[in-house]
Amino acid sequence: MSLRVAFDLDGTLADMHVVLRKEAERLFAETELSASIDQPGTVPGSKDEPESVQVMTELHLTGRQQTQLWEHVRTIDNFWTGLPEMEPGIVGRIARAMAARRWEVIFLTTRPLVAGETVQIQSQRWLEAHGFPLPSVFVVKRSRGSIAQALELDAVVDDRPENCLDVAIDSKAKPILIWPGEAEGVPPGTKRLGVRVVSSISEALDVLIKLDDMKNEPAMVRSIRKFFGKETTA
Repeated sequence: MSLRVAFDLDGTLADMHVVLRKEAERLFAETELSASIDQPGTVPGSKDEPESVQVMTELHLTGRQQTQLWEHVRTIDNFWTGLPEMEPGIVGRIARAMAARRWEVIFLTTRPLVAGETVQIQSQRWLEAHGFPLPSVFVVKRSRGSIAQALELDAVVDDRPENCLDVAIDSKAKPILIWPGEAEGVPPGTKRLGVRVVSSISEALDVLIKLDDMKNEPAMVRSIRKFFGKETTA
């Protein structure tokens, strides 16, 4: 059977951080942008905007600045079509792997609404512009684990530990966490629950190719369990 894979967008394939920082620099003086804060603020509707809230917190903006920045972003026509790739050419590489190996690929995102076309269409246009034809994009709010289970996915690639843990706990899919930081910073229990930790989206794609190869080998289940760190000893 074909490998069924879901990719997250922001922080996994699309670099939202660099664009938000540029917009913040346009709105606020350098001294304001780099100033530390005592209590991080929250952004209205943050439950539907986890990735954007996380990025704005990393920019060390005050609560007022976060709100101003996001209100500004909401007015930018087709904001989601203007993000760069996390790694140049990676979307096209995924598309080529999909075509060569007959994978079934979808893209998941919690992106909120901005000016212009719908989030789904903007995301589809972005993927097509970077070399992925006819992409299937789902704008979701539910647990990634429940989605993976309902869609009978084989693997989910994401940059957020909590999403990967959802997948590990609530589905049979193999979660692949993109973690470019120090290995010591990975949340406790992540690997124990079978989350495969990689440093880049390119490495994640290599893992998927190996997983695809394993599906056609003898003792497939045992091989996959060992590959994802779930092999047990007698």
